[in-house]
Amino acid sequence: MKITRVETFLVPPRWLFCRVETDEGVTGWGEPVVEGRAELVRTAVDVLAEYLLGQDPLRIQDHWQVLTKGGFYRGGPVLSSAVAGLDQALWDIAGKTYGAPVHALLGGPVRDRVRVYAWVGGDEPAELTEQITEQVEAGFTAVKMNGAGRVGPAATMAETAAVVARVAAARDVLGPDRDVAVDFHGRFTAANARRVLNELAPLHPLFVEEPVVPEQNHLLPRLVEASPVPLATGERLYSRAEFLTPLTAGVAVAQPDLSHAGGISEVHRIASLAETYGAHLAPHCPLGPIALAASLQVAFATPNFLIQEQSRGIHYNKDADLLSYVVDPEPFRFVDGHASRVDAPGLGVTVDEAAVRAADRAGHAWRNPVWRHADGSFAEW
Repeated sequence: MKITRVETFLVPPRWLFCRVETDEGVTGWGEPVVEGRAELVRTAVDVLAEYLLGQDPLRIQDHWQVLTKGGFYRGGPVLSSAVAGLDQALWDIAGKTYGAPVHALLGGPVRDRVRVYAWVGGDEPAELTEQITEQVEAGFTAVKMNGAGRVGPAATMAETAAVVARVAAARDVLGPDRDVAVDFHGRFTAANARRVLNELAPLHPLFVEEPVVPEQNHLLPRLVEASPVPLATGERLYSRAEFLTPLTAGVAVAQPDLSHAGGISEVHRIASLAETYGAHLAPHCPLGPIALAASLQVAFATPNFLIQEQSRGIHYNKDADLLSYVVDPEPFRFVDGHASRVDAPGLGVTVDEAAVRAADRAGHAWRNPVWRHADGSFAEW
């Protein structure tokens, strides 16, 4: 079997899909994207496809080595995301070829269902209680929210109190038997984070995500030591090597993204690395159905898995949603806040190719907002 064609599709709301075709009629799908830079990743996929054409798609690990290390300059979000989507597609082909789900190829399932959480906002807290109530009524046992919008370099007492009040409002709805995760989104300085983490502790967050931007991960050891709340990070890290610093620092939760951190191959290895440090896996995935399908396959085969992010109803999805490009929504039917194991071959999801091709004709040019502080200076989004 040989790879004969690699195609990419720029589909709303902000996603990029890829399709890898073989001469035996077996096709695989992946989701290589950097949110806000999808066009750049599309070009990177086209360049990497030059190597893949004519190759045996089942040599997944060999291709991963060449795609990530075959160029003198390596790594970074664009290249790693391009590799990630192609890697997903190759695993999809392998599963379909062998007639097995990807989790079986990774060593078999270690659980029957995967806990997922819903995203409920938090930048602007006015509708937070209503949003969380809706998710509880839908059966979810965990939600994630942003801790704050713009945060000044030296947070005022009012800004700090507002973060705590948001999480307290969430806890009031959730009660003691459900979980809330809080995303700092790299908007806090280390000093601000240290102060707020102590005040959040009585509200028992499942974890606090990205307490500082990834460029400052060298500050994590002191934050972990000072924090009574479990810390998580990883959506902007792209390899095992980059996870060494936070894992050595003692973060409780690793959050690689299956569409950024080298795909199924690398995230499966990151999970094993995290396990040696006593950390759990909670893959980042505010993306589309292929990325989520890949994430679930890893989750089913990962002993130290904790919880899975998913994008159904997330505020980014204005022009399309999680189910817009799939034939059968069953893999993404969440019961009591969990996704049940699907044993269909490959990634376990059937992409609606006609819908994808139609959407690609419209495309998108999604960009994240640029925030500024009151004095006009740049603010982390």
